[in-house]
Amino acid sequence: MPHRFDPTILREYDIRGIVGETLSSADALAIGRAYAATLAEKGGRRVAVGYDGRLTSPELEAALVDGLAREGADVVRIGRGPTPMLYYAAATLAVDGGVMVTGSHNPPEYNGFKFVLGGKPFYGAAIRKLADTALGLAHERGRRGQVEVRGISDAYVERVARDYDGSRALTVAWDPGNGATGDIVRQLTARLPGRHILLNAEIDGNFPAHHPDPTMPENLLQLQQAVARERCDLGIAFDGDGDRIGVVDEEGEIWWGDQLMIVLARDVLTRHPGAPILADVKASQVLFDEIAKAGGRPVMTATGHSPIKAKLAETGAPLAGEMSGHIFYADGYYGFDDAVYVAVRLLGILGRIPQSLAELRLGLPMVVNTPELRFPCAESRKFAVVGEVGERLRRAAAEIVDIDGVRVRTADGWWLLRASNTQDVLVARAESINEGGLARLKAELASQLAASGVALPDA
Repeated sequence: MPHRFDPTILREYDIRGIVGETLSSADALAIGRAYAATLAEKGGRRVAVGYDGRLTSPELEAALVDGLAREGADVVRIGRGPTPMLYYAAATLAVDGGVMVTGSHNPPEYNGFKFVLGGKPFYGAAIRKLADTALGLAHERGRRGQVEVRGISDAYVERVARDYDGSRALTVAWDPGNGATGDIVRQLTARLPGRHILLNAEIDGNFPAHHPDPTMPENLLQLQQAVARERCDLGIAFDGDGDRIGVVDEEGEIWWGDQLMIVLARDVLTRHPGAPILADVKASQVLFDEIAKAGGRPVMTATGHSPIKAKLAETGAPLAGEMSGHIFYADGYYGFDDAVYVAVRLLGILGRIPQSLAELRLGLPMVVNTPELRFPCAESRKFAVVGEVGERLRRAAAEIVDIDGVRVRTADGWWLLRASNTQDVLVARAESINEGGLARLKAELASQLAASGVALPDA
């Protein structure tokens, strides 16, 4: 039967909603049918399916599989694990696509779906088209697809561990945050040298310790305490489905995604001199400068894990990353965002160089910046506001990059204004070499927003 989704669940990069309010098992079944029909249009029929550790994920996964099979798709159920394990299955199991049941880093009441098709990210218009496909489905296909169960966690862990290349054992604290990486981290750390302290490794969809989002400093407090208590070389945290990484060094200082990319890029560029390295528009100018210093070609991209994956494939870059902790290795790996794999590569680097992570941090140029500022703006206005600001800046002959919003460079540094693709908010950030410069950048940003009737929050 035709099915209509709550329009709020169809996001730019995935499907996501509150289970029991905007998302249900009936939606999951319809998503399965619509995705299977889409797969068939592309000449495919075989799909891998995984699910995360949320309490509602098994029910949604079962309904999804039923929908896929009803529409004639053959399904390989890989079971519970992180999203990158599903991406790994899609890359290695001779399937035509993959669907992951996951609420990512959202609160416990949320859940959703991430997709890959034909080895490429599936997002934007493709996700919106699923709604039209679901509305157009009437009678089910005569052939019901076959369903098989295949555990791949051992193979996935073996593949991730294979690329560890350190020569010095480290002491590491790990915090899966009760998310979907818990079992994988247990298996992985048993294979790695050194001493490993695991926090919140039990998968629990209630997330009793803290919210599983390593971009929020309060969620790293427990990890910082463990690093100090156990005298660790570093601490590593993951989000709820394991595609984003958070890191703290031996002094308890948080490393953001753009800082981490500097260490990773320097290493990758020793093997790929002159290669493009991708980073999103929210990243520090320090990252782009350090890529160039290391002999690479810095490429600024739009924010979002799906468009970055597409750009990675287009450019042939060996490495890409986001401020948010999505990091993509094509150097020796598959090009998808896998935080557990990134952790292994980071440990390998630190196990081969004489400096500690804190020493590397102290060697970076010092800048001051705002956190990511997110403030409400109506859906009908958010892109228009960015457009208005950009037009005024162009008329003033400002130095701007407009691949995703407007990023403005001045003598004081830079500031960014962009519209969120997933929420009714504007996103801003500013960075300078000193507090005076940062104040001037924020004043310019506030002035531009005010000219479009929007107030900049304090930061």
